[in-house]
Amino acid sequence: MTALPTSPAPTSAAPRLLRLDLSATDPGAVAERAALCRRGAVPDETVRAATRAILGDVRARGAVAVRDASARFGGGLADGRLVIEADDLRAARDRLSRADRSALDQAIANVRRFAEPQLPVTTRTTILEGIEIERRWRPLDCVGCYVPGGAAPYPSSLVMTVVPARVAGVESIFVASPAGPDGTVNRVLLGAAGLLEVDGLLVAGGAQAIGAMAFGFADEGTGIGFGPVDRIVGPGNAWVTAAKLDVAGFVGIDLPAGPSEGMVLADETADPVLVAADLVTQAEHGPDSPAILVTTSSALADAVEAEIARLLPRLERREVLAQSLAVHGRIALAPDLPTALAFVDAYAPEHLSIDVREPESAAEAIRHAGSIFVGPWAPESAGDYASGANHVLPTGGLARSSDPLGVESFGRFTQVQRINERGLAAIRGTVENLATIEGLTAHRNAIAARFRDR
Repeated sequence: MTALPTSPAPTSAAPRLLRLDLSATDPGAVAERAALCRRGAVPDETVRAATRAILGDVRARGAVAVRDASARFGGGLADGRLVIEADDLRAARDRLSRADRSALDQAIANVRRFAEPQLPVTTRTTILEGIEIERRWRPLDCVGCYVPGGAAPYPSSLVMTVVPARVAGVESIFVASPAGPDGTVNRVLLGAAGLLEVDGLLVAGGAQAIGAMAFGFADEGTGIGFGPVDRIVGPGNAWVTAAKLDVAGFVGIDLPAGPSEGMVLADETADPVLVAADLVTQAEHGPDSPAILVTTSSALADAVEAEIARLLPRLERREVLAQSLAVHGRIALAPDLPTALAFVDAYAPEHLSIDVREPESAAEAIRHAGSIFVGPWAPESAGDYASGANHVLPTGGLARSSDPLGVESFGRFTQVQRINERGLAAIRGTVENLATIEGLTAHRNAIAARFRDR
């Protein structure tokens, strides 16, 4: 058991995390918990309406609209180009430092190793003599991978989206990612794209990037562009999520992924220094990222909050962290572990770190979570970069019904039905009867016509 340090209360400059009493039964407390657990992943209607306007403009005016949106919202290259081509990406690959190349190589190898066993297989099933159905797996022809950027680059998200597409056998892969405030794209992100033989990198962010991939575009000034992709994958902010939902009628999408969220389940045996580090790690993703501690120990809760107060001033993104924790930070106090587990399952977090006396049994009890990190040596950071698991995960409670990004997201199945005369005769009566019940006599006739001379 880890001793809990006696610590001073958090300083006034540090955010206090709102506390929830999971044993409270008054209507207000119940409603607050319900709102957290049924928060949803769909952005508010103001964002969705503004996103639709941007998408409509991109669909109508193509590259011109993308440039205009980048001029308004940021994310474009300083020289006005929209696409960095494959040759330039390969040149960036060759300029990578030895340390950066080594880190990318290991991350890519681990993600690939986890992805390869996921590759679906084609199956053939004999239903009856004369009826055989094939479920045929085929990779998609072309996908678009959105990689967040702007204030900070995310080469790890490029690896997480492109590697499973490569394993699936996708022929053409385009990446979209915004430039930083200085109008350039991070050199490591460019090198990672070159390392993975990406076909092109669209330098744009937000809804305009999603629209460009969904509708395709041609840049008349440079003659560079690409056609609509078959599916768009990758995490992003509320604007990206709203845009993905709106283009889902034109192309496939993986899932609404973002903003990122994390939860730590801990008891009195946990080290408050590690718990605080994991909560702050999650909050670092952005000012709208929830970070929630669920614990059965009020002493641990106090120690963790004090540790966060000491830790924050030493971190580079302290302003973002303070805002995220002040608005979206929570400590949920449970009277016992079953109550804590029930709340975790109801919340369905994107990331769940488990640091309790018996972490394996707790992990086994969880049904709803995007990615589970078991024990004190499994920080979320490991999964974000190099454990091999994918970090594009369902948010907003969608872990109840959606998968982490995987190889399956980059292909689809086709059904192939082989039926001979004997097989059709065996189901003739059933088809004709059900077609008659439904009033679809043309369906019934399509069967009867084949037996007209018999």
